[in-house]
Amino acid sequence: VYRGSVKDFPGFNASQDAEALYSAMKGFGSDKEAILDLITSRSNRQRVEICQAYKSLYGKDLIADLKYELTGKFERLIVSLMRPPAYSDAKEIKDAIGGIGTDEKCLIEILASRTNQEIHELVAAYKDAYERDLETDIVGDTSGHFKKMLVVLLQGTREEDDVVSEDLVEQDAKDLLEAGELKWGTDEAQFIYILGRRSKQHLCLVFDEYLKISGKPIERSIRGELSGDFEKLMLAVVKCIRSTAEYFAERLYKAMKGLGTRDNTLIRIMVSRSEIDMLDIREVFRTKYEKSLYNMIKEDTSGEYKKALLKLCGGDDDAAGEFFPEAAQVAYRMWELSAVAKVELRGTVQPAGGFNDDGDAQVLRKAMKGLGTDEGAIIDVVTQRSNAQRQQIIKAYKAHYGRDLMADLKSELSGSLAKLILGLMLTPAQYDAKQLRKAVEGAGTDESILIEIMATRNNREIAAINEAYQQAYHKRLEDDLSSDTSGHFKRILVSLALGNRDEGPENLTQAHEDAKKLADVSSNDSSDSLETRFLSILCTRSYPHLRRVFQEFIKMTNHDVEHAIRKRMSGDVRDAFTAIVRSVKNKPAFFADKLYKSMKGAGTDERTLTRIMISRSEIDLLNIRAEFIDLFDKSLHHMIEKDTSGDYRKALLALCGGED
Repeated sequence: VYRGSVKDFPGFNASQDAEALYSAMKGFGSDKEAILDLITSRSNRQRVEICQAYKSLYGKDLIADLKYELTGKFERLIVSLMRPPAYSDAKEIKDAIGGIGTDEKCLIEILASRTNQEIHELVAAYKDAYERDLETDIVGDTSGHFKKMLVVLLQGTREEDDVVSEDLVEQDAKDLLEAGELKWGTDEAQFIYILGRRSKQHLCLVFDEYLKISGKPIERSIRGELSGDFEKLMLAVVKCIRSTAEYFAERLYKAMKGLGTRDNTLIRIMVSRSEIDMLDIREVFRTKYEKSLYNMIKEDTSGEYKKALLKLCGGDDDAAGEFFPEAAQVAYRMWELSAVAKVELRGTVQPAGGFNDDGDAQVLRKAMKGLGTDEGAIIDVVTQRSNAQRQQIIKAYKAHYGRDLMADLKSELSGSLAKLILGLMLTPAQYDAKQLRKAVEGAGTDESILIEIMATRNNREIAAINEAYQQAYHKRLEDDLSSDTSGHFKRILVSLALGNRDEGPENLTQAHEDAKKLADVSSNDSSDSLETRFLSILCTRSYPHLRRVFQEFIKMTNHDVEHAIRKRMSGDVRDAFTAIVRSVKNKPAFFADKLYKSMKGAGTDERTLTRIMISRSEIDLLNIRAEFIDLFDKSLHHMIEKDTSGDYRKALLALCGGED
């Protein structure tokens, strides 16, 4: 099945098109609309014929004329469409290695994603266009393992057979594990050989096997074992093996999200995939990012450039019900992966060795005594002890000085640093109880905090929070939540506050029934039973069980459950259910996303930043850091460094635990 967005134009006549383009460029100013309409509705093969007809009719070079008439991004896009794909790739690579500095991302994208056939055509086109040898040029411009892997890919000799040997799959997975995770240092050659040579089908099975024997996806090992451009290249290769469409969807998303658009990347991908797999890319894009590629381009670009890109996109895919099985398959695969991976949760703060509570109490007292405060000393002690050790320090401080450490810290510190340090001195349950109390107290309720805490804590944590709340405020948490919220949102919170979620493994028959219940109410329009039905399943079933329910839900409806929630619900109820779903899917990723949002854009939401850094520091902050890099291509450490300052920054970085 053809999955491109641009097709041969029926009733095509090269000479007629050449004349139309000639008259669109004749005289003063050019008819850009006519040019873009014509060129985006012809296939590449037809455009090449138009170039030849133009030359015979006018003795002129069509590409040179277009370059002369058009400008900027629009010109780059149109001219790129006129070249045969291999020549387009050759030009991109020539630009990437010519001039000062190398555009490694462009090299990586092209060489990691092209088929053997496409690579051979690229090498020939490069020689034809520039009378140079592509391999020699790349070798001259790159170095180390990065260079070696590029050379392997340039050979275009990836195996292409569909017959897969199970023994070899197991052997390769074992070899990769031994070359990286199980070795002191890394055997890069093994990664290069296996990832550069084996067929796609074979490698997909190797990755599954790798996950089974190591408990982590191969991507995580590559991140841990390799570095720099070599790491980026290997990750791109793995992504393209798993799903080329998903790789390009991600590249397109990153080219447009955030400030400024990376137009070169956008043009290169929209042109190069328009006759290969643009329809698949669109579907994956929508599943992964919950918005359509068409709309993102529409919001992110302008003028003729925008019109031409939208034509390449293949029409608006935001029409109702335009959700496709392929997209669901990708979502399903993402689930499979997360369900198998036995992720070991790790915090950044460990109990200190050789701990001496009285010694620490003395250091803290000295830091606060007399004029001025030694914040550095306080930060060092508090961030480098586990919470249980901090509780002992509080007792030792009272025994030694007859003073209340919390009260002393409160009077000596101020601002964000005070909130952070005092928060770390409370037990996790006291800290959560305090945040919840602040969220319901006074005028207005901070629903986002209620959701963040109640949707992500496990039964044991909830029980401890209830107890701490009662002790500190002499009221039941459930009563405060009830009197401060209403409707379905209140019911969700009350159910979660019971801390009564199942803790067993998945039950397949039950999961199928649960998914069917959710699917039925999602399509049917009686809204009352909708929230009730979701509540009765999302707030009570165990996490492993819900993962299976969500998977079954995709099978039945071709939608991710989150999509159904967003479509049919609104406000706090929608946000609460979404938070539960995300927490079930991948809790560290849920927190990584909140941390990123607390710092991106203008101003920093220090409350959220402080709250998450405190509450996750001993649970899963290392995992959150790994997800952060995955999701945003930036390290949490680096973002905190850029976004905060002074002692507050120093303390946050100490909690963050080192550079990524």
